[in-house]
Amino acid sequence: MQQLECQRMFVAVLETGSFARAAARLGTSPGQASKLVSRLEADLGVRLLNRTTRALAATEVGMAYFGPIRSLIEDYDNLTRTVKSRSGAARGRLRLTAPMSFGTVQLVPALLDFATQYQEIDLDVNFTDRVTNLVDEGFDAAVRIGNPADTSLIARKICDARVAIAASPAYLEARGEPATPADLAGHACIFDSNFRDNQWRFRDPGSGEVVLIDIQGRLRFSNADACITAAEGGLGITRVPSFMAGPRFKAGALKPLLRDFEDQPSGFGVHILYPPGRHLAIKVRVLVDFLAARFRGEPDWDQGW
Repeated sequence: MQQLECQRMFVAVLETGSFARAAARLGTSPGQASKLVSRLEADLGVRLLNRTTRALAATEVGMAYFGPIRSLIEDYDNLTRTVKSRSGAARGRLRLTAPMSFGTVQLVPALLDFATQYQEIDLDVNFTDRVTNLVDEGFDAAVRIGNPADTSLIARKICDARVAIAASPAYLEARGEPATPADLAGHACIFDSNFRDNQWRFRDPGSGEVVLIDIQGRLRFSNADACITAAEGGLGITRVPSFMAGPRFKAGALKPLLRDFEDQPSGFGVHILYPPGRHLAIKVRVLVDFLAARFRGEPDWDQGW
């Protein structure tokens, strides 16, 4: 087991790039981290790392050793978790990261029901719009909106994600309702900067072609809830995820616009992602299955408007 401890430290050093960060990840000191790697080198009879006062890098032998030993450690850890969970009980700490708006508005109620059903699982949920590195930051899974970009993770789609155009009845009464995307040129628009551009995407219902419209406006927020608040205040037309706008449509505070021109890119949706492995921890598996069942079909927020 002592050699396994040394091997874990070697892998952590290469993954994090320093003894200090590797030590912090594994709960020890930088001095102990260096000793563990040196002990591994002595056992193997080869130098695995080249060390200088400013940097460290794997030797050719070290790099050849790194990939296979990391895979073996992952298999060992996954197998251990599988054996421990043979009783069928899902238990232990489960770290999840999710986007701020979707997480606080739509995901929290589902997670509270999950926590009620699986009382031996300790949920540790981080809400952030930053794309986290699951492996480096120690997360078991992530909920993300859009098309998954990280091909190193397994992604399971749990529901579609729509983007809606919205304005308040008072604004539309004063300024008129756009009949086509091109009509937006004459309107004040409110930007959700999470979409990262000044073009709003539509699809022509006749030709099926994508239509990109350059939008002008003086209000820009990095939060969909702020965009919705501004739109409800009559300050313009906004484009936000339907999981945020749907409840406001049902309440009559906002009106959906240009629905015939809505574009739904292939694969776009709400996904839960987790690292690959032959032995998926039961606590992660039950969360994935729970959320997939909870959001199956047309989501509640897209119904009734």
